Parts: sequence; structure tokens; C-alpha cells
Amino acid sequence: MKNPIRVRFAPSPTGPLHIGGVRTALFNYLFAKKHKGSFILRVEDTDQNRYVSGAEDYIINALNWCKIPFSEGPGKEGNCGPYRQSERKKIYREHINMLLKKGRAYYAFDSADDLAKERKNHEEKGKTFIYNWHNRKKGRLVNSLVLTEAETSQRIKSGAPYVVRFLMPEGQTIKLNDLVRGQMSIDSSILDDKILFKSDGMPTYHLANVVDDHLMAISHVIRGEEWLPSLALHQMLYDAFEWDAPQFAHLPLILKPTGKGKLSKRDGDKLGFPVFPLRWKDINTDSSGYKESGYLSEAVINFLAFLGWNPGTEQELFSLDELVQSFDFDHVNKAGARFDPEKIKWYNHQYIQRASNAELAQQLTSSHKVLNGLDQNYVELVIGLIKERADLVPDLWRLGKYFFEAPDRYDEKSLKKAWREDTNVLLTELVSVLENANDGSAKSIKIAVSDWIKSKNIGFGKIMMPLRVALVGALEGVDVFEIVFYIGKKETIGRINALIQQQA
Repeated sequence: MKNPIRVRFAPSPTGPLHIGGVRTALFNYLFAKKHKGSFILRVEDTDQNRYVSGAEDYIINALNWCKIPFSEGPGKEGNCGPYRQSERKKIYREHINMLLKKGRAYYAFDSADDLAKERKNHEEKGKTFIYNWHNRKKGRLVNSLVLTEAETSQRIKSGAPYVVRFLMPEGQTIKLNDLVRGQMSIDSSILDDKILFKSDGMPTYHLANVVDDHLMAISHVIRGEEWLPSLALHQMLYDAFEWDAPQFAHLPLILKPTGKGKLSKRDGDKLGFPVFPLRWKDINTDSSGYKESGYLSEAVINFLAFLGWNPGTEQELFSLDELVQSFDFDHVNKAGARFDPEKIKWYNHQYIQRASNAELAQQLTSSHKVLNGLDQNYVELVIGLIKERADLVPDLWRLGKYFFEAPDRYDEKSLKKAWREDTNVLLTELVSVLENANDGSAKSIKIAVSDWIKSKNIGFGKIMMPLRVALVGALEGVDVFEIVFYIGKKETIGRINALIQQQA
């Protein structure tokens, strides 16, 4: 690859960034970094009717959380800005005029009602209406191909609504190449004359996309499969401008967990998993994100990389640097990739085990005020005891909250199983044992309690089960003597006495 590698991620700020968009951004980022290129963010905000306030900031924050930041874009100006399409109107006007002068585009003045009638007439005859070579000059449609130049000019001057359409040639074989799907060809005769420009001064996606990609020197367009039907038009636009087209790669769809149909927000709502990287809240919705649900960004990225790509080996856990080194289009699949909520949870479990206790302690402390002011070394030690069983960051609190606060209730089933007539007497004696025990380690505490139990000639369960309930609130948790050691003798005795009093 001789020319500099420049790729772009070009979302529309019409709402939160879907996880499928994150996957597209990731593949662009991996390819750019592997080839020491540039990863550009371009905000495609030409559809002002669907613009959502806050969506652009959300996109940027999501990319940063995923640790795949852009190198050029809004707020990181390079030599190819501006990076918001709404700020590039003059550029698009100049380029649509170029196509009009070349005879590769034309004005169309058809009203919405006129086009609706044409569609209805075609449907009644069992046909599909396509605005192109077979009807553009037959009189029922009103455009600059049938009007005189003076008539066209007069309509524009009078403020008549219009669009500019691309003049798709008839009977031409358009040859296409895609890095994922290989060689393709399509007959231009079956394509319609797409709208490129509207009388409000805003381009459609097709014109803005091609013009911006050329002016920003984009070498590779890596985007979702849903844009594959637009590839022929985009190639024809490059030809019309007499520009070299970039290389294209259309990524497979991310499918529902059932494997049928494209993953949507409704699937996440229905099945209880996020479809956005970060929480999105507006007047109509409040949708959870992977960050707030307790996923680590490294796990999300690793999982997304495997949606449509594989390394060709058995390795599943990849750091971002390893993904950069391994990624190529030879191993990107054509078929859609099924989204598996349990698999991403598996990835997160693996990354929680890999994460430092300090990192996890910081996340846990930020979510629970009771931990503010505690010695972070203590929080880290607790996390080291419990994280083996955690799939999500919030699990750490559920699994270890008894290290930080006494239980405020006791599980009825656990209490029923642990409590006997003489339990209060035995726990009272246990308090005396603990008061005199060497509490320098969990092991020394265990020895003292075990010796006492043996001297009483009773089963360990008669003491250990109610002791666990007193400390944890249920028959669960890590080793009892580890709990006693970490929370301390005074706190342990206080919890035992609280249970005795509650059962009195």
C-alpha cells in the first residue's frame, strides 16, 4: 500500500451510537493502526430533521471509552476539515454544479404527489416505478432533460422546489470490487437516478459521502453491508467526477441472538442486554449502556472484533494491540454474525480476571458511596478474594458487600437451616473465643475456633453456618475466617451479637 492509509467512520448524529456502529468504527481503527494510517471521524449531519442534540458528543465519548479515539475530526482539526457535513454546504454546491455542467446530473421538479401517482400507475400494471432512462424523458416527469434551459432557469429563479438527480447511464456494466466480497458487476439499466441534492441546499448521503471521501483522501471505505446496494452509484459518481475511487469493504451484518434479522434496540430491550456502549437518556428513552452495566471496554472490543472476523487460530482473547497486529480483510466473513449476549458476558468475566485489583477498586468505589474514604488497599484486597466469580463489575459489590457493611437482613432459608435451639448459647461462647484469639491472620483465627469446636465435640456446621449468616446475611461468600480477618475482630463480634439479639 503505497499511498497513506486514511479511513473514516461517518455516523449520523440521529441518536445514540449502536453497537454495530462501534464494530464498524473498530474495524476502521484496526486497519488504520495496522498500516500506520489515520482514523477520521466525520459527522454526517445533512439530515437536519433527524438531528438529535447531544448525539455527536455521545459518539465521541463512546469511541473514547472503547479506547479507539479518532486522529482527525471535530475538535481534532486536520487539513481536511470541516468534519461536519452541515459546515460543508458550499463544497457540495460547487460539486453538484460540476456534475450539472458535465451533463451527468439534472434538475427534477416532480412533486411528491406526481411521483406517488407514477408509483401507483406502475403498481396497477404489476410493475415497479424506477426513475431512470426508461421514463425520464417521456413527458410525465418534469425535469431539465425535457424542459428548455430557459424554462429550467425560470423555475429555479421562481423558487420552485427541485432536486438534482444523477444521470445513470443505460446499458453499462458497472464493475465493482470489494475487499470482503470480491468482484461484482451490475447492469446500470436497473438502477434509478438517485437524488444527489435538494433545493434547501443540502446534499443527500450519496453526493456528500463521495465528495468528502475524495477531498479527505480516504483510501479505504469500510462500512456496513447495508450500504452495499449504494456501491454501484458511488462508483459511477467517482467515474463522473473523473476521480480514482477508494477501495471498499462492506462488513457483514450483526444479527439478532436468534440469527435471523439485524440486531436492533428492541432486541436488547426484550432480552435484557445493552445495544449501546454508553447509557443514552433523553425525554423519550433511558437505555442502559455496556459501561454502566458493568462491562469493561476491553471485553466489549474483543467481543465485537469477533463479530464478522476471526484470526484463523484458536485464540479468543486479544488485547487491542494484538487485534491491530492480527486484523486483515482475508478473515472477515461475508455471512452475518450472530450476537450472543452470553458470549460477551464470558469475555467480560475473562477481562475482570485480567484487570488489576486497583482498576476494579476504582470502578467499584465510584459506584458506591459507602466505599468513599476507605483505604483503597483494603478494597483491592477484598476484590482479589471475590473477583473470580464476577462476570460484571456490579457483581463485585453483590459478592463482597459484607466486607464493607453489616447485613441489614438475613436470608430466611439460610437462617432456618443454620439456627438451632442452642445456637445463641454457642455463638455467645464463640464471642469469648474470638475476643481471646490471635487475629494476626485468617489461619490463626481458624486454629483458635477449630480447637474450641473440637473441644466442644460438636460438628463444625453448628458453628460455621450461623457464623456465616451473621457475617454475610446468607449461606454464601468466601472463606469465613478470611471474612473475620478482613473485617476485624470488633466488627465480627458486633455482627454475631446483632444476630443473637435478632433471634432472641
